[in-house]
This record gives sequence, C-alpha cells and structure tokens, in this order.
Amino acid sequence: MASKTETWINQTGPDGRTALSYAAENGHEAILKLLLERGADTEAQGIYSHRTPLFYAAENGHEAILKLLLERGADTEAKDTIFGKTPLSYAAENGHEAILKLLLERGADIESKDYREQTPLLLAVARGQEAIVKYLLEQGADIEAKEYEDQTPLLLAGAMKLS
Repeated sequence: MASKTETWINQTGPDGRTALSYAAENGHEAILKLLLERGADTEAQGIYSHRTPLFYAAENGHEAILKLLLERGADTEAKDTIFGKTPLSYAAENGHEAILKLLLERGADIESKDYREQTPLLLAVARGQEAIVKYLLEQGADIEAKEYEDQTPLLLAGAMKLS
C-alpha cells in the first residue's frame, strides 16, 4: 500500500504534470530538492507532451536543477510527443551551453533527431546559437545531417550567412 507521501508527491494537475515538473521549469532548486528527497518521480510525464522534468530544466537553462535530476538518473534520451525532441535539442536551440555540455557528458546522443529529422546542430543553427554551433561541431556533430526537406546545418548556415 502506498504511503501518504507517495500518494501526494507525484500527484498531477489537469495537464498531467507534477510539482517536480513545475519546480524544474521555474528553477526552484530548494523545492525540487525537497520533492526529490520525498521520492518524487524524475520520469513523470505530462499528458500532452510527455515531457519529463529534465526537459523543462534543459529548455530553461536551469543548470543546478539539471544536475540534480541527472544525479537521480533522469533519462537524457527521452523524447517529447509533440516534436520528438530530446532535452539536448531544447538546450541547443535555446543556447544553454552549460546544459548542453552536461547532457553530452551524460551520454546524450549528439545526432538525435526530432520528427522533422532535425539534429541539435541544425536547431542551433536555425536559432543563430553560434556558441552552441561551435561547440557541437567541436564535439563531432555532423554538419551534413539532412532533415526532412534535405536541409543540412551547413546549407542553413550559408543561407543565414552565419560564419
């Protein structure tokens, strides 16, 4: 039988998200720590996008939160159901270099593709995230990886006149 703590700690709102998910999204480290200590599920997914708390930490650049979730074994390769993106994709397109590095250190796939076959490198190029583009290239990201319309990061960078 589940304890009272186990019952409420992973309770969800109308969107299927837990308190841990909101703490990760908004950078509330102390609350996140408390929830983790009480047994909050790091892999709990919202019912619409199926994003875990790690997605929200990566997307919003909350490095300390991301570290705590990774220490608890959060899945770096989970994909959301709206775009098919991984936490690495969100970090790349939003320019969060420290987050990107942590995810790659934990084995995140540098060539992961979303539903449009876009890699983190292509997403970073499309958003003009030059520091991210440089880092991904230094780490061996494929500049010729094609997305669903045969666009590559190299072609897109040329079209956008990025150096």
